[in-house]
Amino acid sequence: MKRKAIALLSGGLDSTLAVKMMLDLDIDVEALNFTSPFCTCTGKNSGCKSEAVRVAQEYSIPIKVVHKGLDYLEIVRNPVHGYGKGVNPCIDCRIYLLKKAKEYMLESGADFVFTGEVLGQRPMSQRRDTLRVIERESGLDGLLLRPLSARHFEPTIPEKEGWVDRSKLLAIEGRSRSVQMQMAEDLDVKNYPCPAGGCLLTELSFVPKIKDVFAHSEELNQRDFRLLKTGRHFRIGPQSKAIMGRSEADNNQLELARQAGETALTWLDGNTPVVIIVGEQDEELFRLSARIMLRYTKAEPGAECRIEQRFNDTKQLFSVVNDMGPDAVEKYLVA
Repeated sequence: MKRKAIALLSGGLDSTLAVKMMLDLDIDVEALNFTSPFCTCTGKNSGCKSEAVRVAQEYSIPIKVVHKGLDYLEIVRNPVHGYGKGVNPCIDCRIYLLKKAKEYMLESGADFVFTGEVLGQRPMSQRRDTLRVIERESGLDGLLLRPLSARHFEPTIPEKEGWVDRSKLLAIEGRSRSVQMQMAEDLDVKNYPCPAGGCLLTELSFVPKIKDVFAHSEELNQRDFRLLKTGRHFRIGPQSKAIMGRSEADNNQLELARQAGETALTWLDGNTPVVIIVGEQDEELFRLSARIMLRYTKAEPGAECRIEQRFNDTKQLFSVVNDMGPDAVEKYLVA
């Protein structure tokens, strides 16, 4: 009987190779791709999600794209196994993904799960000891196959039962991708633009923004984290934040992201970033945000400046003095 497996397919090189190996071993494959607000290579027409879909289409396998939900955000806030150098709960994240994969395995009638993980490639989640913890706590004991490094580990149930020929599996180890790149050439695997993936949780410059959301949110939501990718963020009140564009692209993104009940500000008499105020809305906070904004314009110090305020479908003007120096602004800046 032909066996069926669930692949964790990121769209990168390693998971693509793992899929190709399983197909060549006559395994039916279905793919899962997970997205989150923290992916650095996710876009509408590029990045890991679209690459995973492209790979699935190329190999004619079904794929389901799963958006990590609020339960995942709570894991990021309070990981059982702690953080790496940033606020990256890599071990807890892998356990989360594989629990979801196990659920889908049972729903779809598949026999096991496989990934493109390589022993020793990632410092936190791909050590020998942590790989074992991840397998055990995900509930996939014996049913999690890592074909690129399988021969470094005890045989899994798919190998013991003869569903997968262990002699055709590999023993890749370490951070170099040279073996995988040679495999890609040999197997005619092309166009893998995001081989290592990327996660903002590992970027130290991003840490203050994430911690700020956690510190000021009793209930988490996806939008707060999606907005972290855009512009400069200023904590102007316990439940209020001003987000300022750094570029025209940021300005456009903020205008699109602004929701009903949120305020946008621009300087009326010169080139200006767009500022949106999210959270609680208050006239004093608008004036403070306008003064912060002017620090990033060419307005003359001490000049009285006209500010356009947009709220829902209405516009109005008010004036503030450009009187905030770098030190004054700095105390509000998150990142």
